[in-house]
Amino acid sequence: MKFLDEVKIYLRSGNGGPGAVSFRREANVPFGGPDGGDGGKGADIIVECVEGLNTLIDFRYKQHFKAETGHSGAGRNKSGHSGNPTLIKLPLGTQILSEDKDSLLIDLVKIGQKEILLEGGKGGKGNAWFKSSTRQSPRYSQPGISGEELWVWFRLKLIADVGLIGLPNAGKSTFLSVVSAARPKIASYPFTTLHPGLGVAEIDDHEFIIADIPGLIKGAHLGLGLGTKFLGHIERCKVLLHLVDCCDEEPVESWKVVQREIIQYGAELESKKCITVLTKSDALLDELTEEILQNLKKAGAKNVLYISSISKKGIPNLLRKASKIITNFKD
Repeated sequence: MKFLDEVKIYLRSGNGGPGAVSFRREANVPFGGPDGGDGGKGADIIVECVEGLNTLIDFRYKQHFKAETGHSGAGRNKSGHSGNPTLIKLPLGTQILSEDKDSLLIDLVKIGQKEILLEGGKGGKGNAWFKSSTRQSPRYSQPGISGEELWVWFRLKLIADVGLIGLPNAGKSTFLSVVSAARPKIASYPFTTLHPGLGVAEIDDHEFIIADIPGLIKGAHLGLGLGTKFLGHIERCKVLLHLVDCCDEEPVESWKVVQREIIQYGAELESKKCITVLTKSDALLDELTEEILQNLKKAGAKNVLYISSISKKGIPNLLRKASKIITNFKD
């Protein structure tokens, strides 16, 4: 399944049905008169947060949604049926933004959450509604009120407990494949990961969700590389794991590059709890790994650990630290 996390959608709620113009004229029945019923209400457009979805790929080829018009009223004071609501099912973590992306309309953060995005127009009044002592035979009714129309953006921000960040080829996908059942693409060249991946890790009977975010590069906050396309997916994370390759020529500078991008992106990402993780430690002598660890601490890194995804060295300790932060997290 392909990953799609942002799409522009056109919505139009249903028009209200027109009221009826009708008169009661039955043989041998006194007190005839207007009996036109009201039109039905136009259909609402409703969004619902459901399980089993983790992408917006369903909207790649269907971007227009028009709800049903309310039915017309009829004689004998019969009101028209309201239009059947149009239900749009969305994955957990979807935000609905205005066309200019400046206003957040709805944020779907709970399974089963259901919100009316656009209300249908009201049905028109039938001529029976207009009768009075001075107006006994009204020959007019109201048309239904038009529905609303709107262009919106659906933007998916994955809801995960832990977000993996780092430069390309820092070992994020390998780490995810070791601590969970996820099977992301893994290779020895940069930009292997082109879309976020999710996995469930478990330590000491505590499960939590980990999101593998595609590698950042210098200038990502300005749109370079994959830019800010996926940085939004870590906004909801409770803790960040910043992975740094031990075998990098300048691991401290690599750490600084990603930290600068996080700060310049904003959204208070820099205030999140972060654990710096030196990966591929099995490729170096312990003395060299320890030297890099101390240099990172001098540069300002906190909670620095080193692991090996191949030998699984240090991984249980890392998962326990992440689990503790998640457990103590307060919104």
